[in-house]
Amino acid sequence: MHGSAAPRGALHDPKRQLIVRHAREHFVREGYAATRIEPIAREAGVSTATLYTLFRSKAALFTAVIDDAAEEFTRQMARVRAVEGDARSTLTSFADAYAAFMGDPFVRSVFRLVVAERPRFQAVARRFFEKGRTEFGATLIGVIVRLSKAGALRPIEHPSWAAGHLMGMVEHPVFFVPLVTGDEVRVRRTNAEVVAEAVETFLARYGA
Repeated sequence: MHGSAAPRGALHDPKRQLIVRHAREHFVREGYAATRIEPIAREAGVSTATLYTLFRSKAALFTAVIDDAAEEFTRQMARVRAVEGDARSTLTSFADAYAAFMGDPFVRSVFRLVVAERPRFQAVARRFFEKGRTEFGATLIGVIVRLSKAGALRPIEHPSWAAGHLMGMVEHPVFFVPLVTGDEVRVRRTNAEVVAEAVETFLARYGA
């Protein structure tokens, strides 16, 4: 079991948060196996003994780092909302915010870390991915259902499938291509161009 098992009050302890922040930098830069505890403790201004009091093992610290990143993503996702308006403007506002989030290099670096360590931390990785899917997917499904009921989109039997279509058209160029190539290959289209094409394709398929 890899959980940090921190008491509820300890989750917001400034010392704990400082350790997690420095640990995240090390894990992202060096990977799990190469990361050492001593430099993290030194940079956070605590003793190794204090670090191990808060996190009983490197595995527990890694779990805390990923869970903290997921919570940070949730706070960012909370700002991904669609404006009220016609179908095009509403879907574009959502897709713009989604592309900005998925195109963030920090987001990619954490996803890359989770993917790399998934065999060792399967439960942690599953929790991380499911959280993101639920947060974004639920928001867009709600938008699609509302637009469909208003007649701005045709009746859609499976709103979750439709949401997946739009998100997938945004994810592939702004997130997955740089993710799997280590940022060495970048799509030439801007986020705005990716979004405009995705929304146009979506409306051609689902527009009223």
